[in-house]
Amino acid sequence: MTNPIGADHLTPLYVYDDAERQTLIEEAAQLPSVEISSAAAANAVMLGGGYFTPLQGYMNVADALGCADNMHMTDGRFFPVPILNLVESVAEIEGAARIALRDPNVDGSPVIAIQQVDRIETVSDEQMALMTEKVYRTLDNEHPGVAAFNGHGRYAISGPIQVLNFSYFETDFPDTFRTAVQIRNEIEQRGWKRVVAFQTRNPMHLAHEELCHMAMDRLNCDGLVIHMLLGKLKPGDIPAEVRDDAIRTMVKLYFPENSAIVTGYGFDMLYAGPREAVLHAYFRQNMGASHFIIGRDHAGVGDYYGAFDAQTIFDEEVPQDALEIEIFRADHTAWSNKLNRVVMMNEAPDHSKEDFVLLSGTRVREMLSEGIAPPKEFSRPEVAEILIKYYQSL
Repeated sequence: MTNPIGADHLTPLYVYDDAERQTLIEEAAQLPSVEISSAAAANAVMLGGGYFTPLQGYMNVADALGCADNMHMTDGRFFPVPILNLVESVAEIEGAARIALRDPNVDGSPVIAIQQVDRIETVSDEQMALMTEKVYRTLDNEHPGVAAFNGHGRYAISGPIQVLNFSYFETDFPDTFRTAVQIRNEIEQRGWKRVVAFQTRNPMHLAHEELCHMAMDRLNCDGLVIHMLLGKLKPGDIPAEVRDDAIRTMVKLYFPENSAIVTGYGFDMLYAGPREAVLHAYFRQNMGASHFIIGRDHAGVGDYYGAFDAQTIFDEEVPQDALEIEIFRADHTAWSNKLNRVVMMNEAPDHSKEDFVLLSGTRVREMLSEGIAPPKEFSRPEVAEILIKYYQSL
């Protein structure tokens, strides 16, 4: 297994001791509180689970600007994106040394964490623009990540946190949500040494399934961690519970026993393309993966990023010694009618576009909505059946 980043062991910020956590819950009820953004709540979940080791809480503005500009905090530590607690108003917490952070994603906005207030800073428009441009490579407010990031407020509350729960992820996805600590422990229990991770925010069709098999074979891996995003997505994306059902069905039927585990993490998608790919690699190393699959337009949206920008950033911008995890660089995969199997398209130079089974996302959604299963060369029938039920329920 890979080592955690910048630490000898993971540093999850969830308070595991029951008595201590209960004391903190009682303290939180007496503290000044603020409802935080969905993104900040997701950051608390990731910090709580050890994924962001060795961070101890939310960044101050100087550290956030450094991470955005050159992926380093002011003390020289590597981190690929700002981790901020941005709020619209601090009127209720001014002067407080400790505050309760309330979760906007759970009914009643219960407290998700307690934060020590090191600083409250106002982020200028120029600073927001710099961070936005560096992380998202655009200032276009039509970009869902840009719109979300710039809609959180301008007051940055920095300081360490103590996490009291994992929001709705643990209750809504009890069989799938796992912390970095839990995944690292399971990898160790299974005796896996070389582990490849696969990121997904969508159901996995045949090409994704075969890409995972290719990576495992070529890297001589002992196991695969399918690690799906369970947090907030953009409108139109398939809900996590449907993806979970489809992926579990695929793994049960088409992967050998003890070769793959299906897990998920509580984070809101940034759609930040290359920068998000680096963040994805960062926390996959912390959870114990030795390799990470990055394909075309990883974590992208629209036409904001080049097809392979999420791969070349590791050559051009990530310091050589920053990450131990290795990247498996994949091209678009599709069924070849010539070879009767799924191939990476860049490994079939004698093929024309017509030699592949290619369907647009729009066409697939139309077919599923009409109760038509995509061809078996595109999607496993058992997966298609689950997706048809979902689309026809809309």
